[in-house]
Amino acid sequence: MSTDVIMPQMGESIFEGTITRWLKKAGETVQKDEPLFEISTDKVDAEIPSPVAGVLSEIRVAEGATVQVNTVVAVVSEPGASAPPAVPSAAKTTPAPARKPAPAKAPSPEIASSPPAAVSASGITEIVMPQMGESIFEGTITKWLKKPGDSVQKDEPLFEISTDKVDAEIPSPVAGTLTGIKVPEGATVQINTVVAVVSGVAGATRASAPPQAPAVSAPATTVEESAARQPATAPSGTRLRSSPLVRRMVKENNLDLNRIPGTGSSGRITRDDVLRYLGEHGPGGAAPPGAATPATPGAAAPQPGELVPLSRMRAVIAQRMVQSAQTVPHAHIVFRIDMTRVVRLREREKARFEEQNGVRLTYMPFIAAATIEALRKYPVVNASMENGAIRYHRNINLGIAVALEWGLLVPVIKQAEERSFLGLARAIADLAERARTKKLMPDETSGNTFTITNSGIFGEEFGMPIINQPDSAILAIGALRKEPVVLTDADGNDNLAIRSMQHFCLGFDHRTIDGADAGRFMGEFRKALEGWDKEIG
Repeated sequence: MSTDVIMPQMGESIFEGTITRWLKKAGETVQKDEPLFEISTDKVDAEIPSPVAGVLSEIRVAEGATVQVNTVVAVVSEPGASAPPAVPSAAKTTPAPARKPAPAKAPSPEIASSPPAAVSASGITEIVMPQMGESIFEGTITKWLKKPGDSVQKDEPLFEISTDKVDAEIPSPVAGTLTGIKVPEGATVQINTVVAVVSGVAGATRASAPPQAPAVSAPATTVEESAARQPATAPSGTRLRSSPLVRRMVKENNLDLNRIPGTGSSGRITRDDVLRYLGEHGPGGAAPPGAATPATPGAAAPQPGELVPLSRMRAVIAQRMVQSAQTVPHAHIVFRIDMTRVVRLREREKARFEEQNGVRLTYMPFIAAATIEALRKYPVVNASMENGAIRYHRNINLGIAVALEWGLLVPVIKQAEERSFLGLARAIADLAERARTKKLMPDETSGNTFTITNSGIFGEEFGMPIINQPDSAILAIGALRKEPVVLTDADGNDNLAIRSMQHFCLGFDHRTIDGADAGRFMGEFRKALEGWDKEIG
């Protein structure tokens, strides 16, 4: 009799985990409740015990692999049972679910699969097209970052792909030499198709330290301020608690993990701790050998008269915009808002804010916070049409459009209503940066309930945007300008003053939102900005 060992769910909001270390090898005896492997999530590190006594007959997921909860990661058999050979890396196909999985309370629709590799006994690793989400079945290789014969480090970007959800860099799951490229740039192939071969140290024994997580597995969550800081250095021999994302950030910025104060539970070093340390001290110098370096996006400019096929992203954008315009009866209203109070506050606080929090103070978190406040009061603007009915969403999932050299992405801040001003600022900066460096997960570009687009950065007064489905509304930000404005005092006297003014245009679905509701929403939005009285952290 055999027992499947699964990736446990370590909390309601946790849907995946990274195996950082196996504490037993295939063929070894294990007792019930004896620690079997270690996992790391974006919330906690933990040792996972064996559910039964027996022999660890099979390891299905390698150290460093990130998989969904309820994925079978190992098999424990009764003593004397024949044991199949251990699998030293993630299988070529998506791991099978456990036989009796516990139902997740809030399943995430788009979670990346395990690292794109299948390893043979000879040490040759086949690199496959990864599945970037449950609804993604193919991908296009847009660029190879290595040539055949080049050396490649574990977790070093190997190639870039494009799907209908997101562009991403795919890291190598092993160190070695890229001995073969089987799929050229521009080709679209199904998931799990072998696209390259890496030879060399793929079959070597496991490293003494937990490996870094692949860049595409970086979680979206931005952790806000927590407890008081812990001592800057850990006692000798103490294992520092941190997630794969934190360790990758430390590696890429050439930092010493021992010098970063941990503010999480039991001194755990969080992502915010690293950002705070970077804000105070800066990177530690040049990145160490093998550290991932973001590739420079963009392609050669098209020449006059040239016929250029649509990129996959451009084709998806075109399809969705046409669908939205044809399906939704669009209406638009424009409000001119006095941003002087916000402008003065930002100018006064931006240096302190960046020094203290490690993130630049832009206007976007002010606008996002005012949007959330107005959406709370008028939830119909945060609703969606669904099968002839109106779905009133429990949470505000705020999409923030990011203009890229090769297209447009809309990263989403999930449950934005639960974040402080500082949390919004960090989330906006984080998602925008990872959108530009192709580090977003598919789940981070879906699930939106309301979208903000900042076309004003190009100088326009205001734009009339097309709604980003399945939202019922979209807010376009115009340019911020100083203008002469007539102000009336309490006695009814008019005065001419120079004020910082900005136009905001709300595009809304007239099936779900009446003009009166749109106007009330924008009135509340204007009130929040013109009378700003909130702490910014």
